[in-house]
Amino acid sequence: MLECMVVPASLRPRVLRPASPRTADQFARAPAVPLADPGTFPPLDPQRSPWPGREITSGGVTLHVRETPGPAGCRAVYVHGLGGSSLNWTDLAALLGTRAAGAAVDLPGFGRSCPPAGFDFSPAAHADALLCFLAGRNEPVHLLGNSLGGAIAINVAARRPELVRTLTLVSPAMPDRRPDPRRMADVRLALALVPGRIGERARAGLAAMPARVRAEQVVRVCFGDPSRVPEHRLVEAAEEIARRGGLAWAQEAGERTARGLVASWWWGASPWAAAARVRAPTLVVWGDRDRLVSPRLAARTAAAIPGARLLMLPGVGHVAQIEAAETVARAVAAMWETAPWETAPWEAPHTGEDADRS
Repeated sequence: MLECMVVPASLRPRVLRPASPRTADQFARAPAVPLADPGTFPPLDPQRSPWPGREITSGGVTLHVRETPGPAGCRAVYVHGLGGSSLNWTDLAALLGTRAAGAAVDLPGFGRSCPPAGFDFSPAAHADALLCFLAGRNEPVHLLGNSLGGAIAINVAARRPELVRTLTLVSPAMPDRRPDPRRMADVRLALALVPGRIGERARAGLAAMPARVRAEQVVRVCFGDPSRVPEHRLVEAAEEIARRGGLAWAQEAGERTARGLVASWWWGASPWAAAARVRAPTLVVWGDRDRLVSPRLAARTAAAIPGARLLMLPGVGHVAQIEAAETVARAVAAMWETAPWETAPWEAPHTGEDADRS
């Protein structure tokens, strides 16, 4: 188990759910999400190479982190989705680099972060790891998460509001229990989770598939318009898939995290209750062609978070930070520039007997 100083539930600030949650129609009538002046951003470089990375240990947690330069005193932390990595934030971190230094993390068992011994790969365990990592760095951050990373970011913001200046959620993995084969890049991904010979055959088939084919499958299911993906990004994705195929812990990390995510939609603490406790200024971003987490959840997610704004992007899929990086950057920057931040300055938690209980 990861150990860090976590504020007891009895001492955490409580934010009540609004008495009358907003409906989709009300969101349709709500003011448009403000966008920052496009002239204040560097040009988007479609040929940009991934940012360099290194292992960083903070709060007792070691993660591989890709860092982007930016002004001192303002930091953004980017958290990828299931099956993703810190590579998913290359373009958005570059665009926001004039406003904040960036740190795109690889969650335990993903990208290049080796999981610690005994890590259980549940969403709660990933949230604990990120929370400890942020607490150890001793500064509040702008927190951005996509898919699984969005669900983890909600958990962290709800539990430790003093660590989160603003929250950006790109298609967060809120409970979506609909059976829909279009959500799978390959049906064998589902069969791989089945115990016994069926699962073994599915895993063997996936392992034998060329990395390039796997990358193309992921693009087809994650993007609203796969033609927007440049060739060099497909090459990067294929190289990452091939590299992960050689890591002893990669397959277990992916499979157990997937199981844990789905299980969390049925049992355990409600993600909706956690969303209601978030007090950071929040932007929810969703593509209306998202096949993985239904766009029908977009308005409900924004309604669950007090004061959140919703940006719906037509023609965009599950990874808006890649597919529509410039628009997302403008919306995020506008929130950073205008949202009040009323949380008290960061203070180290007390070290009494309650400090390490969640």
